[in-house]
Amino acid sequence: MDTVRIGVIGLGNMGSEHCRLILSDKARNVELCCVADRRPERREWAEAALPAHVKVYTEGAELIRAADCDAVMIAVPHYQHPELSRTALESGLHVLCEKPVAVYTRQVHPVTEAAQKSGKTFALMFNQRTNCIYRRLKEIILSGEMGAIKRMSWTITDWYRSQAYYDSGSWRATWAGEGGGVLLNQCPHQLDLLQWLFGMPTTVRAFCHEAKWHDIEVEDDVTAYLEFPGGSTGVFIASTGDLPGTNRLEVSFDRGKIVCEDGRLLRWLLPGSEEKDFRTGRDAYPRPRLRPEVLETDGENPQHIGVINAFAQHILTGAPLVAEGSEGINALMLSNAMHLSSWLGKPVTTPIDEELFAALLAERAKHSRLKDTQDVTFVTDHSATGRAL
Repeated sequence: MDTVRIGVIGLGNMGSEHCRLILSDKARNVELCCVADRRPERREWAEAALPAHVKVYTEGAELIRAADCDAVMIAVPHYQHPELSRTALESGLHVLCEKPVAVYTRQVHPVTEAAQKSGKTFALMFNQRTNCIYRRLKEIILSGEMGAIKRMSWTITDWYRSQAYYDSGSWRATWAGEGGGVLLNQCPHQLDLLQWLFGMPTTVRAFCHEAKWHDIEVEDDVTAYLEFPGGSTGVFIASTGDLPGTNRLEVSFDRGKIVCEDGRLLRWLLPGSEEKDFRTGRDAYPRPRLRPEVLETDGENPQHIGVINAFAQHILTGAPLVAEGSEGINALMLSNAMHLSSWLGKPVTTPIDEELFAALLAERAKHSRLKDTQDVTFVTDHSATGRAL
């Protein structure tokens, strides 16, 4: 086999974009052979816009049973991710699933077990891991050249969404339809990067404000405090109500600090160790004069197509994936921990009590109000941000 035949399940914002990418000249060793969507208008779009050889199905399970492909990409509402992933894996298909891997961590275990038993590839669309800025930061952290991490602070509030966005789909921003708000929809990439760069925190204290800026059920404004093994701490702030908003990650090290903002890595490098050379020195108010330097990267940021190509190469040659499916539980654990801490009004430790979280979420979903609205597919632009607008 020299080409991976892919079926795309779900033709909304992301699914339709994945189809375009697979059909583009950026794709390597992949072929779009079938798609599925429950909505008649999206199937009509597929019939009109996609090549004639691409088969169109109504249900993802129907596409999987037909065995017209080697692998599936899953881009449907969140609650369906684990079910379809598991079904595909058990049917002998490779799986590339959109974020998040599930709505709550208890859903993830059967999927990873199915992947292990089947021997098939299970990968996640954590496309921000391909960003040269975050890859370079990870290299610096792993090298130890900046010393131990003291603190990380991430303000990610440039996720602005209007009320029209939330009203565009009956499932959006509801506990029963989506399972969460900014944490589960917009922030899985940042939560994944957070644990990928800094590891998992041991303690989480969060404040999740529901319907603070919009007429929705779920959280649209979050502030969380994190404690990591070894004593480092973190703050994570996210919102869909700030315009223009901010995306700034600042990391304080023993030997200075690094800021990720506006597509650049800026570093302030101390001439020595704060702990060994400044804290114990005779100067009561040391203020070394530092000039920020712009750190070089390789400039590569392939985003979604990078993940798709890596997925295909892994199947064909065993090359590394961008993100293993089993790693998806970490970002979801962070999201669930923030919700649980806010609901309980106290800090929680990780791993969280999965049964308690599932029960509290189910209670909220029981009283959820699905909106009487027509689902809308928006235009997507991944050229600058790598995400749907």
